[in-house]
Amino acid sequence: MIAMHDRAGRPHHRRRTALRTLLLLAAPLAFASSALAASRTLAAVVDEYVREGLASNLTLRSQGFDVERAIAELDAARAGFLPSMTLTARYTRNEGGREFVLPLSRFNPALADETIAFMRERDQDTRLGVSQPLYAPAIPASVRARRAQLAASGYARLALARRLKRDITVGYLDWLSATKTVAIVAASRTLLAENLRVNESLFRNGKLTQDQVLRARAELLEVEQQLREGEFLGQQALRYLNFLLNRPLDSALEATEIDNVVTHSAADLAALEADALANRPEIAQADSAARAADAQVSVARAALKPTLGLGVDGGIQGEDYGTGHGYNYGQASLQLSWKLFDGGANRAAVRSARALARSAATQRDVLAQQIQLEVQQALDRLDTAADSLATAEARSEAARAGFRIASRKRDEGMINQVEFIDARSTLTSAELNLNLTRFALLARQAELDYATAGSTLPLDPVTTGFTP
Repeated sequence: MIAMHDRAGRPHHRRRTALRTLLLLAAPLAFASSALAASRTLAAVVDEYVREGLASNLTLRSQGFDVERAIAELDAARAGFLPSMTLTARYTRNEGGREFVLPLSRFNPALADETIAFMRERDQDTRLGVSQPLYAPAIPASVRARRAQLAASGYARLALARRLKRDITVGYLDWLSATKTVAIVAASRTLLAENLRVNESLFRNGKLTQDQVLRARAELLEVEQQLREGEFLGQQALRYLNFLLNRPLDSALEATEIDNVVTHSAADLAALEADALANRPEIAQADSAARAADAQVSVARAALKPTLGLGVDGGIQGEDYGTGHGYNYGQASLQLSWKLFDGGANRAAVRSARALARSAATQRDVLAQQIQLEVQQALDRLDTAADSLATAEARSEAARAGFRIASRKRDEGMINQVEFIDARSTLTSAELNLNLTRFALLARQAELDYATAGSTLPLDPVTTGFTP
């Protein structure tokens, strides 16, 4: 930029005032993130949103209905151990039917033939029946299968809750990162707007050429575009997080600071993999599914065995309703049932159940490998983000120092506008990179916590339902 001097060759005081104004506006650029002061820590804010999501998320609530259904199916299977009681009543009116005639007149003409009807004209049968299984191997096998399925449903819901916690945490970090990005870009926009105003004034007074005004305007327009993109990303992150929380999509979120929580320590991969295989609910879900499949094999094999039950019936019979002699009756019986031949259908069902059990066991092994790979990838991404953070911090410090030097030089009229804007652009880029890297590190930590089941869930039995 062309400097303004008085007759003695010294920089003009109006020039110095304008540059000081630019420096005052540039000061928030290096510390734009501090503009979003917060009274609570990041962990406290995230924990509250996680609790809210666990209590209100519609997908998790829907998963709870699957658990309720599994509980009802287990209760139904257990009911097979108990006796059943049935009341039946029948009333019949008959006309015609088979009859038996005794030809008494053949032997004695004084006697009339006697007709005996095999069906009563009126007949009723009212009884109360009680049956109790004595030996039914399918019942305990079915109970074991339903119990394992219930456990699998519970672990599936717990796994969904953990994924929800991860998504809420990462979603909040994405929103907070976009918010702080907007703050950084907004500070840069204020600086460039003032720079454009000063340059236009200098151009009108013939103190610099038009190309420098156009350069200042282009820089401002670029930053305004970045600002709109940042605001768009912030709105998208806000609406996604509110969707997870089952709230109105444009509900406001609480901001917080992260400067004191961006840390990273080395971790042993083998230990993390062992923790994941021991604690991930998906593994417990797969184990429960395998047990349920094994129990189904027992259910199929039970169809090849005999069953024995006790039945007791008591009630009244007759042409009309009454009690006492001639009406009351009772009977007790042992009932044995054994299917001796069914064309091989039961044995085919056993083979099918065994194949399903082997498939469940194989799926469990595949899941274990996937979890190990997930842990390795999450740890690699976290280590990369941690390494990038150190580089980003050094880059930001260097850019901040360079901008301070460029600001002093411009204040003294020692550099032109292009060099000053380049220093500003370098600082803004470094601040944005540092902001993104910090939040990326936190997000990668959340993903590693999810992969290793290394963080606890603030579960409330009232709001989150069954926990195995």
